[in-house]
Amino acid sequence: MDQKSRLLIVNVVTFARVPFVVLFMVLAVVHAYDPELRILAVLGTISLAVAALTDLFDGMLARKWGVVSKFGAMADPLMDKVFYLVVFPTLLWLLGRQPDEGAHALVMLIFTVLYILRDQWVTFLRSVGTLFGADCGANWVGKFRTAASFPIACVIYVYAALHPCFLPQWLIYLLEAFLIAINLWSMFTYTREYMPYLKQALLSKKADDES
Repeated sequence: MDQKSRLLIVNVVTFARVPFVVLFMVLAVVHAYDPELRILAVLGTISLAVAALTDLFDGMLARKWGVVSKFGAMADPLMDKVFYLVVFPTLLWLLGRQPDEGAHALVMLIFTVLYILRDQWVTFLRSVGTLFGADCGANWVGKFRTAASFPIACVIYVYAALHPCFLPQWLIYLLEAFLIAINLWSMFTYTREYMPYLKQALLSKKADDES
């Protein structure tokens, strides 16, 4: 297999996250209106898990085949954002429909808003950093956040859709609190990392001259 074919496969795996998360959303919504069709919840879980696995395999294949590219480095975080923007609001909606999950839905609302704010803030920081030639790759905290978010999203969905006895509510709260803490930690580390560039942008005309 030549390098172009390998690069194409890696990019297809990366962008496959979108149809799988959209399929998850459709299955989750249909199951919510007809809970007797439990097979839809199972299929939704599988679709969500496959979407999560694409994040693991695209980078793994790119490194193994030596086809790491700048395009892939930009596309991968974008696909992560698509995952968050589709999956977490869907989970919020599912919890909000359940009478005994009102407080939980509020937690998920805070959770979702924090995730979206963090991604927008980091995108802004990277944009500022590029004005001064910064290395804008993901740091290890950001990578850990992504790696933890995908499987935990699957667990939260199984809880919200099926309420299995092996997933008590306190455990779901604990997992969500864990992700919120990582999210805040990630915001702090990126802010600290890019603070010199923020100061340069605020205190000099260089950013205006180069923009």
